[in-house]
Amino acid sequence: KVHHKHGRFTAGPWKPAHATFYGGRDGSDTRAGACGYKDTVAEGYGLQTAAVSTAMFNGGETCGACYEVRCTDSPEWCKAGTAPLTVTATNLCPPNYQLPGDDGGWCNPPREHLDLTMPAFLQIAEEKAGIVPISYRRVPCVKLGGIRYTITGNKYFNMVAVTNVGGAGDVAALKVKGNKRVKWTLLQRNWGQVWQTSEDLTGESLTFRVMTGDHRKHTSWHVLPRDWQFGVTYQAPKNF
Repeated sequence: KVHHKHGRFTAGPWKPAHATFYGGRDGSDTRAGACGYKDTVAEGYGLQTAAVSTAMFNGGETCGACYEVRCTDSPEWCKAGTAPLTVTATNLCPPNYQLPGDDGGWCNPPREHLDLTMPAFLQIAEEKAGIVPISYRRVPCVKLGGIRYTITGNKYFNMVAVTNVGGAGDVAALKVKGNKRVKWTLLQRNWGQVWQTSEDLTGESLTFRVMTGDHRKHTSWHVLPRDWQFGVTYQAPKNF
């Protein structure tokens, strides 16, 4: 595989799919989920988010990816003249094998489907539609500020949540290094964008290296100070 060291993530081709919505008008019940984000609003993703079908979720590897979505081929339900909507994949839309894929089991494999928050869905379509045909494409994630890291757990088992990732937006691999005894250590995906290691990371200034799905890498040097604390979010000065 080619490892791109330069350039930026570029938009992909438009693809046909369908979109539905979940949660309330205020975005309730959509702020957490299978990607490991605690509160998408507090973490900067807002309510412009989507739960994606199994075929798109890819075991959590797609978490954090950004998509441009437009309502198509449904003059009755699409809101005319609206700009494409940009959303972030922050959850999984689980399959429902008791219903056929074209009649209720919208997120059944191999369907590509986006289950939008209601506030996002209402920007492009009428609520009464329930489901609308869309075209969508992968686009770069534009973020304010640097990548953020939050460690929870304890000195014997660390869980690292990675948020606010620009460029491709997803995280394919994560490494950590301390300023003394901890050498470069590869973390394992726990779930979504939460990564784990049993390495004792306490008492050291920590550097993280993120590789996104397009194989670009970014290193956040000494983003956590030597006296870092569990549960505190630390933001790097730079992003992709």
